[in-house]
Amino acid sequence: MKRILCALALLLAVPYAADATRIKDIASIDGVRDNQLVGYGLVVGLNGSGDSDQTKFPVQTLSNLLERSGVTIRRSDITVKNLAAVMVTATLPPFAKQGTKIDVLVSSMGDAKSLAGGTLIMTPLKGADGQVYAVAQGAVSTSAFSYGGQAASAQKNHPTAGRVPEGALVEREVPNMLSDRSRLRLNLHQPDFTTASRLAAAINSKFNAAIAVCSDPGSVLLTIPERYQGNTVEFAAAMEGLEVHPDTAAKVVLNERTGTIVMGNAVRISTVAVAHGNLTLTIKETPLVSQPAPFSKGGETVVVPRTDLKVSEQKGGGLSVLKEGANIGDVVRALNAIGVTPRDLMGIMQAIKAAGALQGELSIL
Repeated sequence: MKRILCALALLLAVPYAADATRIKDIASIDGVRDNQLVGYGLVVGLNGSGDSDQTKFPVQTLSNLLERSGVTIRRSDITVKNLAAVMVTATLPPFAKQGTKIDVLVSSMGDAKSLAGGTLIMTPLKGADGQVYAVAQGAVSTSAFSYGGQAASAQKNHPTAGRVPEGALVEREVPNMLSDRSRLRLNLHQPDFTTASRLAAAINSKFNAAIAVCSDPGSVLLTIPERYQGNTVEFAAAMEGLEVHPDTAAKVVLNERTGTIVMGNAVRISTVAVAHGNLTLTIKETPLVSQPAPFSKGGETVVVPRTDLKVSEQKGGGLSVLKEGANIGDVVRALNAIGVTPRDLMGIMQAIKAAGALQGELSIL
């Protein structure tokens, strides 16, 4: 545990210049975004692991599919276990062109036991506007298995969901909204006044003109320079490679379920004294049985309870003083000196926050 705390202190000691980040990594151009696609389809070719007869809609879908293929059959005569009804989802990236291949995710809707070895039948994928943007088909890869009998079963990973790598072809393109623009807007992934101001200053310095204006902490408005009019791509390429120092709020995140602690570099501590010690209480029950001697005429067997109680307290914890203005590296080194573990550090940080000495936000997950 001490090595973990020391490593955290070394990472936080990296010079400030290493915090510079490209604009393309902290912001995105308004309108350049992914789009969600969804569709309903059938997976066939399963080895008896498909939907049961209790799931009605796969049979109805199969009947409709056969009718479109010229095969007429009554639905009551269809009893199959080698197909499963699935929902197919995909993400359409920005500027995807016709013929571009994208991955799709296939998830079972009924009570199928496994999709391993199945094949997805041609499935139209629609956007939020109801238009078909892609068509998916291909072999489903689950990287899982599920087998069992009456008394035992074995399963690896999640067999009722899988992927079809490059299984969808883009059929409709999302309109390009950048070519005829004279102004752009950058949206910050993490809104912040300081970061937005620095971003605008970096862009103005690069192009030697006041073309960037902060409208709010989450966005920066850009006026495309005259020499880049009609060539938005070249302007975006020259702009998004600029480096900016993003600012972050002082925050400490504690995850009590996993014992994970993440502290921001801007966290500061006021003068406070911290003492740490562990109290261990051990209780052991050892029942004793008292019974009469063999062939005795009287007496009875009696269970006599016996309890061993042991109390131990860790020594040498001591008192550590954290001076005002100490940064997170100083805090880690000071707490490491008194031998705290990440679990103990959670309680210490909560106590420091309750004392009003933690200058930052404390978030507990």
